[in-house]
Amino acid sequence: MHDLLFLVHRIPFPPNKGDKVRSFHLLRHLAQHYRVWLGTFIDDPDDGRHVDEVRRFCADVYCAPLEPRRAKLWSLRGLATGEPLSLPYYRHAGLQAWIDRVVAEQRIERVLTFSSPMAQYLRCPPYDRLQRVMDFVDVDSAKWAQYADGKPWPLSWIYRRESQRLLAFERAVAQEFAASVFVTEDEAALFRRLAPEIPAERVLAVSNGVDTDYFNPEREYPNPYSAAEQVLVFTGAMDYWANVDAVDGFARTVFPDIRRAAPDSQFYIVGARPAAAVQDLADLPGVHITGTVPDVRPYIAHAAFSVAPLRIARGVQNKVLEAMAMGKAVLATSAAMEGIGASPQGGAEGILVADDPVTLAQQALALLANREETGQRGCGNRAWVLRHYDWDINLSRMAAVLE
Repeated sequence: MHDLLFLVHRIPFPPNKGDKVRSFHLLRHLAQHYRVWLGTFIDDPDDGRHVDEVRRFCADVYCAPLEPRRAKLWSLRGLATGEPLSLPYYRHAGLQAWIDRVVAEQRIERVLTFSSPMAQYLRCPPYDRLQRVMDFVDVDSAKWAQYADGKPWPLSWIYRRESQRLLAFERAVAQEFAASVFVTEDEAALFRRLAPEIPAERVLAVSNGVDTDYFNPEREYPNPYSAAEQVLVFTGAMDYWANVDAVDGFARTVFPDIRRAAPDSQFYIVGARPAAAVQDLADLPGVHITGTVPDVRPYIAHAAFSVAPLRIARGVQNKVLEAMAMGKAVLATSAAMEGIGASPQGGAEGILVADDPVTLAQQALALLANREETGQRGCGNRAWVLRHYDWDINLSRMAAVLE
């Protein structure tokens, strides 16, 4: 069995948010084919208790501590050096020393880096002999450009600068590495346009999957809602700005119209670390903020349907796929559905897409008006996920690229 160095910007367990869902399943899949040497960061003290779980898949693990507030201050060095702020944010001398030692002692030949800042550890000349594969996941530079459009100065300036500097870094990495991988073909196509100098065959998509055994509507789940409630549910990490923006816009501009026509409707926002802007939404009629929950599945299982009203999105939205796997209808914006490829015409009958507040409210009321039909449409969503989002099938492409 060959050795593989796997560098990830956040410990890949528990798989409870978008990037960690992908990195965990990657780790589990790679461990079937390689002896994995994992270098990563712990940016949440609670994640430290999961190191032993990760070690089960690895020959060795190096976890560098990362305190977000201190890292943000450290990242400002990038303003002086001219580099993207993301690079000093994830720079750690101890991790670099561990990488240098492991590559030398284990004679590592293959490396998979996950998230663009982790590529900085492998760009010096000794590493150009390695088979280096970069899993960008999303085009992060494009994400920062989206952020810039939605923020006032000076944040807009900082985010736009980050977008420009990070794109230059992404293009340099793609030139040096054997392959650049993205989570959807849409993201891969975007990067090909942004980096036309990279041969198209070296930019490819490796899709996510869904753990359909875990997200299984046939299991019994306790009902967290009262019998009188008709629930619209949103799930996700609630300190992530795109999610904050999504629920704020929906709760303030869409849900009031829904509630006027359907007074028993409730909007539940389910996810850890709700930002202050999210917590403020609890003052609105019918809006509930749960914070961290031990298991998100009961909230999905007993909801009338799931909503994904994202106005800013990159890559693939796991929250949409998980709701589909649970046999739920999904009301989403076009941004939330980008890259997933599901549509009623393709067999996912329980997908409704709208972008303006009036149409979103109308679609929501139509789903609430006929719960039996809505449930049947959700069953079609699960069948579609079973056909298209198998982790092992999708990730098999990654092992092929590494070879």
